[in-house]
Amino acid sequence: MDGAGAAVPPGGLLLAVTWCSAESTMASSASPAAPAGVRLPRVPRWQSLLRSFALAKDPLPILDNTLARFGDSVHLFIGGVQPSVLTRDPGLINHILQKNHRNYRKSKFTQGFARYIGHGLLTNDGPDWLRQRRLIQPGFHRQRVAGLAGLMQQIIAETLAPLRARAAAEGGAVEVATHELMTELTFRIIARSVFSTNFGAAELDHVARLITEIQAFYVRTIRQPYLNPWFRLRGQFRYHDQLTRELRAVLSGYIARRRAANAAPGSAPPDDLLQMLLDVRYEDTGQPMTDEQVLDEALILLIAGHETSANALTWLLYLLARHPAEAEAIRAETAAVLAARPPGQGEALFAFEELPRLPRALYAVQEAMRLYPPAWMVDRVALADDEYQGLRIPKGTLFSLYIYGLHHAPGHWPQPAEFRPSRFAPTAEPLVPGAYLPFGGGPRLCIGMQFALTEMQLVTLELLRHFTVEPVAGRPPVPTLPLITLRPKGDFGVRLRLTPALSRGEGA
Repeated sequence: MDGAGAAVPPGGLLLAVTWCSAESTMASSASPAAPAGVRLPRVPRWQSLLRSFALAKDPLPILDNTLARFGDSVHLFIGGVQPSVLTRDPGLINHILQKNHRNYRKSKFTQGFARYIGHGLLTNDGPDWLRQRRLIQPGFHRQRVAGLAGLMQQIIAETLAPLRARAAAEGGAVEVATHELMTELTFRIIARSVFSTNFGAAELDHVARLITEIQAFYVRTIRQPYLNPWFRLRGQFRYHDQLTRELRAVLSGYIARRRAANAAPGSAPPDDLLQMLLDVRYEDTGQPMTDEQVLDEALILLIAGHETSANALTWLLYLLARHPAEAEAIRAETAAVLAARPPGQGEALFAFEELPRLPRALYAVQEAMRLYPPAWMVDRVALADDEYQGLRIPKGTLFSLYIYGLHHAPGHWPQPAEFRPSRFAPTAEPLVPGAYLPFGGGPRLCIGMQFALTEMQLVTLELLRHFTVEPVAGRPPVPTLPLITLRPKGDFGVRLRLTPALSRGEGA
């Protein structure tokens, strides 16, 4: 949801698409960060140009190698054209996102996505963003999230029940497409939380396809801008604008039906996020949001509210399948909490207040988001001249804040490539300040962070209570697909095997 680059998402959603574009948000006379006692290493323009095709195809290895060679910050040219500062320096990132955040705004790369998803919290900036943020923030307070925990678990149970039945009928295990399953699950959760309704399977597939197709096209226009004339000639921009109209029409239908239901005599509006958007009033005018604003914010909630969580949970299952001891530790902790419940309470839904007693699932979620941060890149532009530890930052400097690199930097994380959820336990070594930013940072910290963490913790707990997660034999490692968020490149299967108690018909 709305975050430093989000969600992203995401995350917050989460516009990690600032690579390989000749489009500039800097004044034509502006130069990149220049020396004032500190000079950044520089990748020559011709080298950047030569690498632009490879960077568009698979950016993470190239960016990682660049920083491994030059250090935590480097000046380069995006696509061989656009000057930018690539950084994984936690101090510099904190300076931009937190300490001097008023001097930095999202670039046109982020704002350009508003063509497809509207001017909601994710793409908005400046005073309009702050006004909307203050208006919507109460919808994500801890108390409201606590009230949604039961609904989340109900949807999780509904989604897992057919898998349990299939596994029981197929000898105790079933193979599933991981990203498809997690997308369906998180989409159902956010749809019920926003609209108090289930999307039908066909409608859900249609909406998910529209979101994916629009996102993939927009990323391509950013990474390969030299193809944009060809896209225009072939009508690709018009085609994707039409997909956007289809997507907005689906949501407009839900909003119109809600308004009609609210107008009916004796109606009792549901307590969901859409109703919150319809009911809130601006403090200064007492007026509600316009229909267009409600639609924009509902669309952002729907997209960012499932995209970040779906990707993070997909990667978490990938990791748990390869680290069964971590999954077993979560399962054992869950069993201990259930066993300590008063007689007669049984295995009812987890109360929101119980979640702090089940931290291992949360640690695993946090570690998955470190290794595979949904918002893998964040962009910012300097509004005025600035300085950071001797580095002069002229007005118009474009920064590419490399969150994936930050989360994998050997100087900040012992054994950074290893899946070690225990590093987030209170007894672990303190984290390097500013080195962990899966939800962004500063005032634009993702508004849905508590919602997403609660959802992902509950999914992990319930999934592992019913199943062990196993890799499918013979499958190679899953490559990444850095679009706006960090997805797997193609879906992959895991095998869900009923836990021994459920295989014997107990505790179901």
